[in-house]
Amino acid sequence: QVRMVESGGGSVQAGGSLRLSCAASGSIFAAMGWYRQAPGKQRELVAGITHSFSGTNYADSVKGRFTISRDNAKNMVHLQMNSLKPEDTAVYYCYADSSNRGRSWGQGTQVTVSS
Repeated sequence: QVRMVESGGGSVQAGGSLRLSCAASGSIFAAMGWYRQAPGKQRELVAGITHSFSGTNYADSVKGRFTISRDNAKNMVHLQMNSLKPEDTAVYYCYADSSNRGRSWGQGTQVTVSS
């Protein structure tokens, strides 16, 4: 059984920083990453990273401000968020893809950025 545990959300003023972490267990994961969903909006991809670190991708809206990283030994993925804006306010969900379990999701963590 895959288990995903997120941490690191919270409230911050515009221009501040937060670091999200997600620990996954129960499988070997290829891609891992983060989505977010703001009230009244569809869930959107924020950033993703492959197991071999050979590929990362970011939403245009976060490029240059957010950095995704992972620790394969611990099956963890992190999202460093700098220069946060009010429009970054959302519930952030981590995901992890495995060949035998498909895509698994974290429970979501709230990020609130005030102006």
